[in-house]
Amino acid sequence: MAKSNYLSSLTDEKLADLRQRLLARQNQRCFICEDEIDLQLHSDSLDIDHIDPLAADGLDAENNFALTHSKCNRSKGASNLEVAQRMSKFERLQNEARNNGRRGANLGDVLTTYGGSTEELRLRQESNLVKFTLSAVGDDTVRVAPTCADRLSGMSSFFAELPIEYLHHDDKINPRTIGSNLRGLIEEFQKGRPQLHVALAWWAPEPEGDSAGRVRVFDGQHKAAAQILLGTRSLPVRVFLSPDSDVLRQANTNAGSKLKQVAFDTAVMHHLGSSLYADRVAQFKEMRHLNDDDFSFSETELVGFFSGEKREMLRYIVDAQKDAIMRHENNRLTEFVEWAGKGASLPLSYSAIDKTFFREFLFRKALATDLDDGLETGENPRQLERDQLVRLMTMYAEAVFVDKWDPDTGGRRLENRVQKGEAIAHAHLRAWRLSREEVLANVLSQGVRVVLEHYYALRRQSVRRDRLLHTRAPDELWDAVGSFLANLVALPCWVDSQLSGTVFGSKQNLDFWERVFDTGKAPNGVQVLAQKIDVIEMTNPPDTILT
Repeated sequence: MAKSNYLSSLTDEKLADLRQRLLARQNQRCFICEDEIDLQLHSDSLDIDHIDPLAADGLDAENNFALTHSKCNRSKGASNLEVAQRMSKFERLQNEARNNGRRGANLGDVLTTYGGSTEELRLRQESNLVKFTLSAVGDDTVRVAPTCADRLSGMSSFFAELPIEYLHHDDKINPRTIGSNLRGLIEEFQKGRPQLHVALAWWAPEPEGDSAGRVRVFDGQHKAAAQILLGTRSLPVRVFLSPDSDVLRQANTNAGSKLKQVAFDTAVMHHLGSSLYADRVAQFKEMRHLNDDDFSFSETELVGFFSGEKREMLRYIVDAQKDAIMRHENNRLTEFVEWAGKGASLPLSYSAIDKTFFREFLFRKALATDLDDGLETGENPRQLERDQLVRLMTMYAEAVFVDKWDPDTGGRRLENRVQKGEAIAHAHLRAWRLSREEVLANVLSQGVRVVLEHYYALRRQSVRRDRLLHTRAPDELWDAVGSFLANLVALPCWVDSQLSGTVFGSKQNLDFWERVFDTGKAPNGVQVLAQKIDVIEMTNPPDTILT
């Protein structure tokens, strides 16, 4: 908060009067979070700050002041209180979505909260134009817009500015949640700078044969959400007329994958791949005249059937498995995963999961067995792989993160804070270090995999290395994995502050930690462990290990 000459000039009595006036003006609520303020109960935790900051030529006067909780003001992440207020409203939507088992809020949540997504657009196409009204919002004017024909795709579209009541989010074509870059867009639009790209949507009449249908927005949701949060009640959109929505979805998927035009995070790509896989299965059954409940065909048959997109089909199969694992209701590791990038409050990125758990244990080729093979007996290979990866991820979460990771402490510059002498709870520091991608990859490859393979080798049970989780592991084996993780977590290196600069201060490669596990020493000669890791010894219960 910038120093205010106006506030400094006030006596305690006049400052108290100002708080009273501001609180009355704000209906007894914090300007940022809009929760209640009690002047007596919150007397030591309130701030008066400029709405428009002094650095941006805001006035140092009463009409530019607001009363906030101190915590809200100091964690606002933006110099402008109005931006902080809008972001606080969005954070509420994020929390509601997560509490409902979703990874975050999307444009549909914003639209619904602000009174959007309530109406269908009734229009009529005539030659090279469309006519429509906005009667549902009290405007009966007949609007006319020319249609544009895309010469390559054959799709027609028109441009219009539509009230948010007529806009709906298409979470099938665009399943992305809204990311942290929303703040930058809100700041940009709040300064009066224009939106440079219109949102993309599509319209088709409802199946009943009426001339009304939903306008479904599938691209530009971040810009649209930012403007709605700032109070905009209508948005410019390009609307495709009765298109093949599967073509739009494939185009959107390609834009985020091989064309690299859209910054889709890995989780979104896997979700889109999963959706496309389901579509291909449906198409296959339709072309083969199979019943909806008939899955007596294999992944290899699907890949052969769609031979023109073999590489894509293989990716869709694997994406479907990844998506099912990460969205499984019993997967506790997802509570600690930042789905888009890596933030400060959560220890793992989705990309790290992809490069560790999935890379190590997920079978990436097509299976020759029928999709329904072994379902009735619980021995379906993909189902086993899915359930056992969920179990392994949950075991890791419970050993490392659950009731140990503190989101308020977070991970931003954590090792620097350790080096400066800041007291970090051991449980939190341990969780942070065991979340590092290069550490986690070696825990799985040099630890968990060894436990699994050693168990089967001792019993002379033939199990393919690339399909370890396609065989049901008995509880005895899971107990061994649990003991290994418990003993691993107990190693003192994870809480040794002296290793902060020499070992944990910067990202290391996989070979670095493989050397540590094999010898106890880092390649630079630093003693990280008392001795090399004896994986098999560490499968004994923790209280039986000699230290």
